[in-house]
Amino acid sequence: MLSVKSITIAFMKQDILINTNSAETRVALLEDGRVQEVYIERMANLGLVGNIYLGKVVRVLPGMQSAFIEIGLERTAFLHVADMIIAAHSPSASQASGNALPPIEKVLFDGQTVLVQVIKDPIGTKGARLSTKISIAGRLLVHLPKEQGIGVTQKVENDEERWALKNQLIDLLGADKSNAQGGYIIRTAACDAPVEEWQNDINYLNRAWQSILQASQKHPAPYLIHKDLSLAQRVLRDMVTVDTVSVVTDDEATLAELSNFADQYMPSVNAKLILAPIERPLFDAYKVEDEINLALQHRVDLKSGGYLVIETTEAMTTIDVNTGSYVSGRNFADTILKTNLEAAREIVHQLRLRNLGGMIILDFIDMSHATHAENVMNTLQVEFGHDRTRTAIHPFSPLGLIEVTRKRTRESLAQLLCEPCPMCSGRGMVKTTRTVCYEILREIAREACQFNATAFRVVAHPDVIDMLLDEVAPHLAALSNQIGKSISLQVQGMFFQEQYDIILM
Repeated sequence: MLSVKSITIAFMKQDILINTNSAETRVALLEDGRVQEVYIERMANLGLVGNIYLGKVVRVLPGMQSAFIEIGLERTAFLHVADMIIAAHSPSASQASGNALPPIEKVLFDGQTVLVQVIKDPIGTKGARLSTKISIAGRLLVHLPKEQGIGVTQKVENDEERWALKNQLIDLLGADKSNAQGGYIIRTAACDAPVEEWQNDINYLNRAWQSILQASQKHPAPYLIHKDLSLAQRVLRDMVTVDTVSVVTDDEATLAELSNFADQYMPSVNAKLILAPIERPLFDAYKVEDEINLALQHRVDLKSGGYLVIETTEAMTTIDVNTGSYVSGRNFADTILKTNLEAAREIVHQLRLRNLGGMIILDFIDMSHATHAENVMNTLQVEFGHDRTRTAIHPFSPLGLIEVTRKRTRESLAQLLCEPCPMCSGRGMVKTTRTVCYEILREIAREACQFNATAFRVVAHPDVIDMLLDEVAPHLAALSNQIGKSISLQVQGMFFQEQYDIILM
């Protein structure tokens, strides 16, 4: 197995786009002008990772060494004993030998209240995954209030630099206070930050933890104790680096929110914040909408004439490489190599854009030369080096396949935007009613910029019209006020769910 995090990565110009309206926030990360990652947060279905809850144990499963915890969501959440901190003075801890964990039934019981944090969002039919290892992230530091010691991000590889960072934090905490205040992890952003920003981060994290403790003593379980930052704020905190050229948003309120956040935690980023002009929708101007639509297709065409076929199941994702119409090499082996190299770069791009995780099987075109196979592996390593998600690559198997494991952190783009198609008994995917409604809102805004219509009429599937009249009605009214035109709705029963027309009056 080959780790891809040790590869030296060349500088790539980064731009971050933040598209915000009353219904959703969408973020696109561009590297050298091409969309690489897309994040979506909808007001109707906010992400939960980082949220801290006071939960109640509803069932302990000794056979799985796990428990189901009620935290107030539609499905009970899941807590495994490996994600728990066992108090050193507890009877269960004293019975455990070495690093062995005590049985979960010795630690938890039905009806017990426990402070937990979401570490993985609900995916499909699975509930959220929890941990009692609470962590509170700041700009420069991560606070671990229930743990001890100081760690440094693995991205800092120089031992002398790691020790210097640790000693600086110990000096700020005070040698006699560092253990009492819990543990810390030093993030990459702290490396070049002044001492004043470190102290601001420490003060912020300590205040946040005290607020969490006070809230946990006031409210009955289940209860949301602490909510993580908004998507736009997390982007500013976690994604902006020295390589970031600009952070562009199309919403004045979002710009003000980010500016205030930057003033407190990262003043140097304020100069990179830009308000986009309103002449053209932000994601249209950078062709992000086109990339999103292509990312929902099974087939991806390569510039050379070859193509990829991407199939995703619950167990794994398979990607097949085909030469297609490409025949322009010096010989057949050269044609195959060039197709495979282009495919390797595109595969990494598609995995990041679609946010595909778990086990991924890559079926490249068979190569007769060992050096050609080595070139393909090297290309994969370099391209995966730009990926923030933990990834491991396994060499070619005897069957000529490459196995990649990529950590699942959130729902894939298809899971978020689509649902099983009722017309094909779940064998395919269609966009959700909500997704179609939001597309209609964006299309009306786009048409209003381009044409001088007196009014608009939306003709769509009955379910789409129902949602426009119900849950999306406030957003539709807000859009109507924004463009100064009336918007009427008309049901067309012959339309399928994704089909709609917008008529200019």
